[in-house]
Amino acid sequence: MIKEKRKLKHLTQEQMSEKLGISLRQYVRIDNEKAFPRRDILKKLIDELDLTNEEIGTYIKNLTENIA
Repeated sequence: MIKEKRKLKHLTQEQMSEKLGISLRQYVRIDNEKAFPRRDILKKLIDELDLTNEEIGTYIKNLTENIA
């Protein structure tokens, strides 16, 4: 879901990692729902991608299922 929102905004993974102030490797793991971002990074992600509460809930649910 994060990947789709990023693509809708025509942003690359590199651009997102720069905007969030994290490494490309870390962002790729977030983009592929393989790692849960820190709270401050999640806040920036929400702001950059204009995520709704429903989308945030879905993202967290998917992450929990993928990581567990």
